[in-house]
Amino acid sequence: MSETSTGPEFDLVIRGERILTTAGITAREVGVRNGKIAAIEPLGNGLRGRQTLDLAADETLIPGLVDTHVHVNEPGRTEWEGFASATRAAAAGGVTTILDMPLNSIPPTVNVPALEEKRAAASGQAFVDVGFWGGAVPGNIGDLRPLHDEGVFGFKCFLLHSGVDEFPPLDADEMEKDMAELKGFDSLMIVHAEDSRAIDRAPHAEGDQYSRFLASRPRGAENVAIAEVIERARWTGARAHILHLSSSDALPMIASAKRDGVRLTVETCPHYLTLLAEEIPNGATAFKCCPPIREASNRELLWKGLEDGIIDCIVSDHSPSTLDLKDLENGDFGVAWGGVASLQLGLPLIWTEARRRGIPLETVVSWMARKPAELARLTHKGQLALGFDADFSIFAADESFVVDVKKLHHRNPITPYDGKPLAGVVRRTFLRGTEIDGEHPGGKLIRRGEA
Repeated sequence: MSETSTGPEFDLVIRGERILTTAGITAREVGVRNGKIAAIEPLGNGLRGRQTLDLAADETLIPGLVDTHVHVNEPGRTEWEGFASATRAAAAGGVTTILDMPLNSIPPTVNVPALEEKRAAASGQAFVDVGFWGGAVPGNIGDLRPLHDEGVFGFKCFLLHSGVDEFPPLDADEMEKDMAELKGFDSLMIVHAEDSRAIDRAPHAEGDQYSRFLASRPRGAENVAIAEVIERARWTGARAHILHLSSSDALPMIASAKRDGVRLTVETCPHYLTLLAEEIPNGATAFKCCPPIREASNRELLWKGLEDGIIDCIVSDHSPSTLDLKDLENGDFGVAWGGVASLQLGLPLIWTEARRRGIPLETVVSWMARKPAELARLTHKGQLALGFDADFSIFAADESFVVDVKKLHHRNPITPYDGKPLAGVVRRTFLRGTEIDGEHPGGKLIRRGEA
């Protein structure tokens, strides 16, 4: 039983007509003690806190979002992004937990010493909680179990060149061997699934024509690679996860694999759900990412895949770079870095599209908080429920704003969303019951099994 007004005080009590709990959006009082949600009671029960916060009529309290796909790039490429700037941007967007990818930092997180370097770089800088993925590359199968034991949440591999030479790809047979190794300790293989042979045979992407770039990364390259992941996961019994799905063609075989009991999960990203190939101007390399943003018909099928439960979650794939690497001067899609900077904007981007489609906020938050937390087995994150971490944001769903790249917190001022009108404003964000102020880093470095 939780304490009533006659019992001990809470550290913080939040009251409001719109609290998004596991029972939906309802009028509640939430009591926080020692960084955890210790009480959820009907509004009017009079929970007493050392601090009390009453939500405005237009505000909804939602659980902190969990973004399991973020490239922070520190150490080694901190001029692209760093832990302070990335986690400040995350907090401003209502994200309270991120998992950092094993590249494009130098060294990549492919052994325990590299993980220790990354943790040392992040220490004392994080405004939100930060966990780490390990990397699976040729020759490091012996490093997978030690990295797992050190708390990484799973392992990322590529099936084609990753974009950086220090993180080489696996072929499908190597991936299968690593999957069999991971099955022994029930870890997760997360895969950038594009087939190198299909891309080698596609047209090259040089020049400023977006249509040419799109043709250089055909859907078929994704479809072939995803089929490989499915079959290797089927044969080994390992857990596998498809990163940043952009080809809707793959949805039927994903659905079929899930029905067959293959241990498969799938994510997609805001850029595939909000942007359209038909609307990308030539030379606009801020929109370049791999796999690419595809056509309107493809986008609609991705939304249906989410609603049908074939796609499990939405995460950012925040992959920033310096401005010069985006080749803004020439707008050449063949040489520009491929990555979309969007960490701060995910919730309003998805909410803007979702509400136009009649999808409720509860569903959006499930895709962006509960489901990514479940993917990473973060058992105390992603829901506003008793015993969970008191990670929240206060969201004004009906307020609108226009994206101004100069007001975003990630390091380099470029995003394809600059100037885009969006619905939904994150007004305040809390980590374990303490408001994130962007000045005093209070995030923890978390390990698998601890959070």
